[in-house]
Amino acid sequence: MADDTSSPMDRFCGSTFWNATETWYTNDPDFTPCFEQTALVWTPCAFYWAFVIFDFYYLKASLDRNIPWNKLNVSKALVNLGLLVITALDLIMALVKKGGDSELPLYDLDVWGPIIKFATFLLLFIFIPLNRKYGVQTTGCQFIFWFLLTVLSIPRCRTEVRLDAERQKILNSQQPSEQDFSWEEYQFVSFFIFFTFTSIMLILNCFADGMPRQTKYQRGENEIPELSASFLSRITYQWFDKMALKGYRNPLEEKDLWDLRPQDSCSEVMPIFAHHWNQNVRKNYKNKARVEPKAQFSNGNVTFENPHGEKNGRKKGMASIMPPIYKSFGGVFLFGALMKLFTDTLTFAQPQVLSLIISFVEAQDAEPEWKGILYAVLLFVLAAAQTFILGQYFHRMFIVGLRIRTALINAIYRKALRISNSTKKESTVGEIVNLMAVDAQRFMELTTYLNMIWSAPLQIGLALYFLWQQLGPSVLAGLAVMIILIPVNGVIASRIKTYQIRQMKYKDERVKLMNEVLSGIKVLKLYAWEPSFEKQVLDIRDKEIATLRSTAYLNAGTSFLWSCAPFLVSLVTFATYVLIDENNVLDATKTFVSLSLFNILRFPLTMLPMLITNLVQTQVSVNRINKFLNSEELDPNSVLHDSSKPHPMSIENGEFSWGDEITLRNINIEVKKGSLVALVGTVGSGKSSVVQAFLGEMEKLAGVVNTVGKLAYVPQQAWIQNATVRDNILFGQTYDRKRYNKVIDACALRADIDILSAGDLTEIGEKGINLSGGQKQRISLARAVYSDADLYLLDDPLSAVDAHVGKHIFEEVIGPKGILARKSRVLVTHGVTFLPQVDSIYVIKMGEISESGTFDQLVKNKGAFADFIIQHLQEGNEEEEELNQIKRQISSTADVPELLGTVEKAIKLARTESLSDSISVTSADSLMGGGGSLRRRTKRQDSHDSVASAASLKKKQEVEGKLIETEKSQTGGVEFAVYKHYIKSVGIFLSVATLVLNFVFQAFQIGSNLWLTQWANDQNVANDTGLRDMYLGVYGAFGFGQVATNFFSSLAISLGCLKCSQLLHQTLLYYNLRWPMELFDTTPLGRIVNRFSKDIDTIDNVLPFNIRVVIGQAYMVLATIVVISLSTPIFLAVIVPIAFLYYFAQRFYVATSRQLMRLESVSRSPIYSHFSETVTGASTIRAYNVGDRFIEESDAKVDKNQVCKYPSVIANRWLAIRLEMVGNLIILFASLFAVLGGQTNPGLVGLSVSYALQVTQTLNWLVRMSSDIETNIVSVERIKEYGETKQEAPWELEQDKNKPKNWPQEGRVEFQNFQVRYREGLDLVLRGVSFNIQGGEKVGIVGRTGAGKSSLTLALFRIIEAAGGRISIDGVDIASMGLHMLRSRLTIIPQDPVLFSGSLRINLDPFEIKTDDEIWKALELSHLKSFVKSLAAGLNHEIAEGGENLSVGQRQLVCLARALLRKTKVLVLDEATAAVDLETDDLIQIRHFCHP
Repeated sequence: MADDTSSPMDRFCGSTFWNATETWYTNDPDFTPCFEQTALVWTPCAFYWAFVIFDFYYLKASLDRNIPWNKLNVSKALVNLGLLVITALDLIMALVKKGGDSELPLYDLDVWGPIIKFATFLLLFIFIPLNRKYGVQTTGCQFIFWFLLTVLSIPRCRTEVRLDAERQKILNSQQPSEQDFSWEEYQFVSFFIFFTFTSIMLILNCFADGMPRQTKYQRGENEIPELSASFLSRITYQWFDKMALKGYRNPLEEKDLWDLRPQDSCSEVMPIFAHHWNQNVRKNYKNKARVEPKAQFSNGNVTFENPHGEKNGRKKGMASIMPPIYKSFGGVFLFGALMKLFTDTLTFAQPQVLSLIISFVEAQDAEPEWKGILYAVLLFVLAAAQTFILGQYFHRMFIVGLRIRTALINAIYRKALRISNSTKKESTVGEIVNLMAVDAQRFMELTTYLNMIWSAPLQIGLALYFLWQQLGPSVLAGLAVMIILIPVNGVIASRIKTYQIRQMKYKDERVKLMNEVLSGIKVLKLYAWEPSFEKQVLDIRDKEIATLRSTAYLNAGTSFLWSCAPFLVSLVTFATYVLIDENNVLDATKTFVSLSLFNILRFPLTMLPMLITNLVQTQVSVNRINKFLNSEELDPNSVLHDSSKPHPMSIENGEFSWGDEITLRNINIEVKKGSLVALVGTVGSGKSSVVQAFLGEMEKLAGVVNTVGKLAYVPQQAWIQNATVRDNILFGQTYDRKRYNKVIDACALRADIDILSAGDLTEIGEKGINLSGGQKQRISLARAVYSDADLYLLDDPLSAVDAHVGKHIFEEVIGPKGILARKSRVLVTHGVTFLPQVDSIYVIKMGEISESGTFDQLVKNKGAFADFIIQHLQEGNEEEEELNQIKRQISSTADVPELLGTVEKAIKLARTESLSDSISVTSADSLMGGGGSLRRRTKRQDSHDSVASAASLKKKQEVEGKLIETEKSQTGGVEFAVYKHYIKSVGIFLSVATLVLNFVFQAFQIGSNLWLTQWANDQNVANDTGLRDMYLGVYGAFGFGQVATNFFSSLAISLGCLKCSQLLHQTLLYYNLRWPMELFDTTPLGRIVNRFSKDIDTIDNVLPFNIRVVIGQAYMVLATIVVISLSTPIFLAVIVPIAFLYYFAQRFYVATSRQLMRLESVSRSPIYSHFSETVTGASTIRAYNVGDRFIEESDAKVDKNQVCKYPSVIANRWLAIRLEMVGNLIILFASLFAVLGGQTNPGLVGLSVSYALQVTQTLNWLVRMSSDIETNIVSVERIKEYGETKQEAPWELEQDKNKPKNWPQEGRVEFQNFQVRYREGLDLVLRGVSFNIQGGEKVGIVGRTGAGKSSLTLALFRIIEAAGGRISIDGVDIASMGLHMLRSRLTIIPQDPVLFSGSLRINLDPFEIKTDDEIWKALELSHLKSFVKSLAAGLNHEIAEGGENLSVGQRQLVCLARALLRKTKVLVLDEATAAVDLETDDLIQIRHFCHP
């Protein structure tokens, strides 16, 4: 070998390092042995040494320890050892065989080559036991190292085999050779052993190690497979296959989901975030920072520091959430950013390879074929690498987003438990919940885009640089067009935004009106007023549609701009390029490389404006969260717990405020152990505030508050959780049956629980919606009693319950003989009755204690207390016997004549009232359990329990305890009928037009591109400017064709979808108002309103966009296939298998993803409802000191939501990787066939490959959007379903028109053997009733509750249809006429007065057919005239929703006026007598009284 070589590498090897003629300019390429032994071996080694830091990081971050030895890691260790031995042997053999006295010279390579390999293998060997010890199951760096090493050793295999063959030739040739081949043969053997071992290592590294023995968190059998998936499985998301398959076979349910990865759970994320947050808070205060360990983890609770610090620390500024977020989650984020950088560079490598392919085709057989194949494979490898890295990048970003959201939600939750009252006043519960629902969510959406801040400018810069190389300065013309389009778009976007806000406003109005219509639907039906309200709803809807139409035009505008943008840009650029200079000629390379670069440019330019608005919104969110997290907290030290004080509860010289002026001053209260202290005073005197002061809820300005022992607190407004009755009472404590039953009986809850469908396992709605006020109050009391505390603060617990129940509770629970007799109790009360039995009384007046003492002392004082009693008695709400008791008490203490006089008066009043009441005695006693039955009940208690605990009952109870039939969550696919229904609603013409226009658009696009190829391939253009201008002109014409068709197609589709949504809303409203009453009774109102809000909104806004994208992308894919097939027809053969692959991925994904999305949205709302519950009940939670339990509950709910969220994120990646690989295959085949198929037209090749490069993006979008369509078309399905429900009888009939205007003239009503039932399958309510009423008679209908009085009236109005017999009015059978004809000629004053929001006039006369005089006359008769006259707006006075701004009596009178206006011959009063008085008699000819 020649020793006079020049380069240092040649000297290092002792042979040539790089020989271009051997490697590149040849038909049979090969590397030099030196290159194979240095560059190809050292590249993987260098890679591993560079990235080994990650392996160390994974060791440190691992949560597990100690993987047992198993086949896999033992074989890894052995093979690795073999490699070490063979490398060491290489070095020894080289030293033995070469150098010294041997004739073979020893080169540096022979020494350094093995040493470098040995060091690398040693490092890898050390990691095997380390990974085992620290529980790392797989590592990416090692896999990539073995992969590179194996692949890069392949060229040397070929070389070694060739050399061996040559040696054999020489040895076999008959001349005896002088050469000694022993060194070469040793190298041959040693290399192949080495190669075998590396291949085995590669295969071993495809699998993950076994399960660790010690894990920080319990690993269930339901653990996520990702934790023990190998690196290969992780980057291809192969571990997700099981879930995809399961979801494809049948809809996923919650039990199919995997557990959360421990590192994403609250218990891992929170301590890190809290640690950095606390550091940040401390930095903001000038006081001495307390040194403290890393975020404390006291029994699993994270402590957050109060940013308001101690009172002395001066505040520097707001502590922001951003620095803690960077510090906690920045690492993963940076790693993601690094990946993004890789993919961005790979993106720009593609056009470069494209230009190589084009020039390869241009050279036409001058180049060897292997280069073409190399380019095609290179393009595929680049695309595949990009796919895998991007997959990991998005995955990482989502994880960061999820963790940030977890951290913020929990930080907000923990803060909400501790904010002071002044902070609470600043924001409503809704606003605080929004911080969690909207602002924390926004971070999650932003993280994926955040890297675009640096990536977009980088991409734009690189694209411009490469374009400049192709086309020179004329690029600037194209760029100018892009830049001009951005502000235009911005203007349109802001217009769209204003329209959206306007549309939201109309939508809210419409939904509010619908809500009222549905709430008062019974009245609308009784009065036949539906048409008027239908018209009101449709009027608002028309405004909404008009707004949507403007938005549609604007949207068409934007899509028009964006579709013509790439075209305009290329047109302007190419035109400038060829017109600047005669010598500038477009050839295929320039044209298509520029086109693919312009395509790359489109994405960052679209993203930037979106990103900026997103950033601004997120900034707003950050500020809102910061403001909340920095707000003032309650001072935990305002209440002391000093057990050396004589009494368990005391306040000395207390002064307190609610954040502004002083509320309480000079408060001195002592509660002795086991005594009952009452706080009395007028409304607003500050009684509740004293209780709050004991709890530490108020701001303490001076004095000492002391409590010793466990507290229980009953607030004035009971706070009930959305859980079962039992859970509300237990409140986190264990269930002790005996104690529980004792408490229930004492609190008079037994009767209520018996009524409830599932006993105490009945679920209570949010805010206790299905309980009465008294029941809520008693449950709240039962919770306190059950908690078995030492100190009781009872804030007026008897206000919401009836008198005798109050008496029972006082005796059984609060009083001297009650369950709590041994505890220290503070009772705020309004009831005078119980005061004689308390130990001491504090009278509070204007925030000060005016006097205190026992009952007797205070009565003698004749002070504030006596006034209080007098005032109280004058209100007269006490029962007679109780008053007698007070009378005895007072007369026994002292002679206080004025007091006694008041008592006498009150007794008289009570007597007269009780008389009138006793007539309408209902079964209230039996409901509440009157006094007598209680004694019996305690005896029965034990037997009662044994029955109730029977298991069979329990199951039944739980089923019955559910409130309302649950809404079907749709599962599985959507039938074709729904799509047909939608297309029909859009209209055949517009549907066809859309498809045709899109087709023409694509045709123009392909045409213009083919024209470009023609131009690029035409050799004569260089010399003929006229020809050039012709090419340019036609190209421009093609472009304008594209632009026009695109504009009209997007208009057609937007207007079509609008027409459709208008139609669907109309039918929905039409059918819904014509439902029979029974359907409204069984369907929850919210569900119907949901159809009108959520589903209509989806059809208005979401579906049109989805459909537009899908149609566009589908045509785009078709166009790609057409173009590639034009240039290489053989491509069609590959399309079929690729389409299959694509179809399967899509089916699997859609089924799984759709169900995951549903599960995720179902699991998200509990987080927010639990949070809003917590915010409302914060003071109760603090009083019972169960904050930690609630924090844990919240964490669990967040984790549960992540459990549903994480798989849907993965499903996205799983699909993306599979689809992009399908796209990459298209790229591979398109370029391979172009190169191999002997295609001679370089322009066509460029065109087909640049189309193929875009196809991955398109395919991805297509699947996303088509699955979105499937998810959202469900809205159409639901609306269609509502249109197919049962309807009531027709409103108008032809024969009604012949009836006289003033029918019925007499008002004669006959019932003949009339039978009626409420619904199919129920018993008859009226069994053959017959009677006659002459015109002008007044008839009363009486009967017990449930006897069928109301059914009679409902039947008269045909709200319920006859089951037999008939009713006739003036001799006409009412079943033979239209409902409106009938209902508009009868009048009813219903039990509960229902008013609608709108003017008073609309409420009286919605059709606006009466004159003002008639209306005033009716108002005068119903005693409302003076009231209405006093209103500023008179008849146009706005009435609030449900008539909230009128008193109940006034509402009743409005309903009366409404009835009088109708002047009908038949008037029905349904228990509405309270409202009618004698003067209206002469006006009403006949009444049907329905009176109990």
